[in-house]
Amino acid sequence: MDIHRKRLLFRARHMGTNENDIFFGSFAEETLPSLSKEQLDRFEILLEVSDPDLFLWVTGAKPVPPAHDSDVMRMLQRFTLVQARREIPDK
Repeated sequence: MDIHRKRLLFRARHMGTNENDIFFGSFAEETLPSLSKEQLDRFEILLEVSDPDLFLWVTGAKPVPPAHDSDVMRMLQRFTLVQARREIPDK
């Protein structure tokens, strides 16, 4: 993994809130190796957004503003939904 991806992985794992550390860190571990340079740039921009906003966006509790509504945000939303479903035990 190149230095840019390693730096983004570290940032994604240490965002500030435990929930975002889990969501973004897990997403980064799984997807950073396959993202294009442009996608990495969009991911990096998302890491600059406040934790509460990011949490609300990725969980679908609040609409994503047009400036941040990108393929990477949609990938994060799908990833988060899949992760949440894995955590819910079958009844």
